[in-house]
Amino acid sequence: MSPTQPEGAHIRLVEAVNGAAVRDFLHLPERIYADDPAWVAPLIFEQKQRVFENAPLFAHCEVARWVAYRDGVPVGRITAQLDTLQPEAEEGGKIGYFGMLEAVDDRAVFDALFGAAEAWLRDRGAAHLRGPYNLSINEDLGLLVENFDDPPFVMMGHARPYYQRQIEDRGFATIKDLLTYKVRPDFVAPEVMTKLAQRASRTVTIRPLNSKGKAADYEAMRDIFNDAWSDNWGFVPFTREEFAETAKVLSFLLSDDYIQFAEIDGRPVAFITAFPNLNELIGDLRGRLLPFGWAKLLWRLKVRGPKSARVALMGVRKEYQNSRLGPTLAFLVIDAVRKAMQQRNVTSVEMGWILEDNHGMRHIIEAIGSTIYKRYRVYQKPL
Repeated sequence: MSPTQPEGAHIRLVEAVNGAAVRDFLHLPERIYADDPAWVAPLIFEQKQRVFENAPLFAHCEVARWVAYRDGVPVGRITAQLDTLQPEAEEGGKIGYFGMLEAVDDRAVFDALFGAAEAWLRDRGAAHLRGPYNLSINEDLGLLVENFDDPPFVMMGHARPYYQRQIEDRGFATIKDLLTYKVRPDFVAPEVMTKLAQRASRTVTIRPLNSKGKAADYEAMRDIFNDAWSDNWGFVPFTREEFAETAKVLSFLLSDDYIQFAEIDGRPVAFITAFPNLNELIGDLRGRLLPFGWAKLLWRLKVRGPKSARVALMGVRKEYQNSRLGPTLAFLVIDAVRKAMQQRNVTSVEMGWILEDNHGMRHIIEAIGSTIYKRYRVYQKPL
C-alpha cells in the first residue's frame, strides 16, 4: 500500500529551521514507510547532522528545507540546494538541486513541495532543477526506480514506487541512470585479469590503509578521487573539510584492510573503500541509538559483524584510465578488498553507484560475476 491523503484539503508549507518542523522533517519517513518491510530507518542523529549541521558542505552549498502539513499532520518534505562548486549545465545556466524528498501519494502535496523548491531556486538565479541529490553528488544520489523489494545498503536510498510518477508528472526528464551491482566476494577472477595482475605485480604494490599515517592516506584518497572523477558527469570535488568529515566516519567503521591502495614507485595511484553494511545491523533500532541502541550497534559491528558490505568509493588516477594498466589497477584493488571481506565472512557486496554509460567500469565489474542489482535515476527540468 502507498500512504495516501484525501485530495483538495489545504496544504501548509513550513520552512524547517528549528523546533517541531525539524523534528517532523527527520521523522516523516517513519510514516511514509510504515508498511514497507524493505525500508531501513536511518539513524536520526546522522540525518540531523547531515541535513542541518553539515558545516563543510554548507561552506559552498546553500540549503533550504520544507515540511508540508495537512490539518497539522506532516505529509511531505523536500530540500532545495544551490552549490557554488557545481559547474553550469551543458545547456547553460546554474543548476539547482532538490533532495530528501518524501511524501504521501498526493498531487497537491508534491505540487506544494516542488513549487517551494523551484521558487527558491529561481530567486537565486538557477536555470535548471536536478535531483534528487541528498544533499550532493558525493552523497546519497538518485531516485530508486528498480528493485523496491530488497532493503537498501548503507548510504543508499529507498523510495516509494509512486515517486517516479509524481516527479515525471511535473515535467522532469531522465538525465542519468545510476546502477548498483551485487557480487559475492568469493568470485573467480577471469584468467585474463589474473594474468594482467600477475604481470603488473612487478611494478604495482597493493597495501591497506597505513594505521600510522592515516591523515596522509585519507588525503591521498581525496586527491585520487577528485582526479579520477574530474571528467565525469556532474562532478563536484570533495573539499578537504568535507573529506575530513568522511575520514572520521571511516575511522570509526572500517578496519584498515577495508581500504586498499595501489602504488607505483611509492605513489598512490588507485584506491578502493568497502563499508560494512550498517543497514543490516540497525533495522530494529528504528533510527534511535538511545537508550541502548549504541551498545547494540557496537556489539553487532565489532563482535558479530555484518555479512554484507558496500564498495562506495573507488578511483584510478586519470593518467592510467585509458591505458592497459588502468583496468588492472581497478581489478587489483577490488581483489585486495574482497579478500579482506572474505576473512570477515562477508557473503554479499553491493558495488556502486556506477554511471550507466561508464562502460569501462561496468565491463570490469561484470567480468567478475556481478549482476545489476538496483537502478537509481537523476532527473532534470528547466526552471
